[in-house]
Amino acid sequence: MDKKIVEVTTRILSKNDIEASKLREFYKSNDIFTINLMSSPGSGKTTLLECIAENKMLNFSVVEGDLQTNRDADRLKIFGINAHQITTGDACHLEAKMVQESIEQLQKIEKIQEFLFIENVGNLVCPASYDLGANMNIVLLSTPEGDDKILKYPTMFLCADAVLISKYDLKDYFNFKIEQVKSDLAKIKKDIPLFFISKDNKDSIREFCKFLQEQKGENYVSSHTF
Repeated sequence: MDKKIVEVTTRILSKNDIEASKLREFYKSNDIFTINLMSSPGSGKTTLLECIAENKMLNFSVVEGDLQTNRDADRLKIFGINAHQITTGDACHLEAKMVQESIEQLQKIEKIQEFLFIENVGNLVCPASYDLGANMNIVLLSTPEGDDKILKYPTMFLCADAVLISKYDLKDYFNFKIEQVKSDLAKIKKDIPLFFISKDNKDSIREFCKFLQEQKGENYVSSHTF
């Protein structure tokens, strides 16, 4: 029985990997720098994108992933962002085929911008297993979640090319220990870029956007194997 389960899982993931490879080629041939944003629900992924859009820090399009509703895509459309919502039903992650279909919908409206954000379904487990062909996989950890999550959910942080500590202005209210985060990150992935952001600190988000522009200029491609 265990052998059959392993074989079925391997076939499913292999199919996703094939689709992810196609996406990777699409991004490259169209000069699109793609970021796979992952985190727990409510960590501030959409708020981050709203801030970037409102202050015109980057030119970007968005693929949104949630179990239900179009609320996040609608929030970004207010700022003129070309955003397409994927509602997964009961699936706790996005898959490459879903992203491909969403991209086709985005292109019906306008050309995809130089940056494409894929806002994955809020979950610190399942998205870490599915390659979406992104140039960078970025994980947000909000201070209200606590500073202990990195070693509790190591697979998620192992796949990260950068980590954002969001809602950083609230760190003192939640006794969030940044040294603990740095220590835990060093145990599983040394020298990973770490950013501290808050929606009320626009400079912190500009610094992150500058980092993305630099990575795009260097044609960065994640070396992580899902």
